[in-house]
Amino acid sequence: MKPKQLDWVECMALGDKEFFVALGKRVAQLRKERDLTQQELATLLGVAQQTLAHYEGARLRIPASMLPTLATIFKIPVDGLLNRNEATPGSGKRGPAPKWQQQIEAIAKLPKAQQRFVSQMLDTVLAQATR
Repeated sequence: MKPKQLDWVECMALGDKEFFVALGKRVAQLRKERDLTQQELATLLGVAQQTLAHYEGARLRIPASMLPTLATIFKIPVDGLLNRNEATPGSGKRGPAPKWQQQIEAIAKLPKAQQRFVSQMLDTVLAQATR
């Protein structure tokens, strides 16, 4: 009788699993914030759309060699891609994210139509503030 073959999730250490789940979610979040489809981002990365879907869902590990490319596409440092919210050196700030940052993260989770509505409201307020 053949032993049961374990899938990769069963073989991974819990910390690894959590890391790749969080990284996949972060990539999906950044992709959506930039109004990119999975197909568009996959094309930029040179992978199939299905592969990108597996990265975002943590069914496949995002290769470390892909992190600089993702960071360049999203115009953030690799640490930002890894969602490291450490304070910048010398800032002395610790603790939770500012309220405006929490609001931006909440807006990013809204459906696209609601995101556009919020964006239009912000554009109106900012235009009035510069008069």
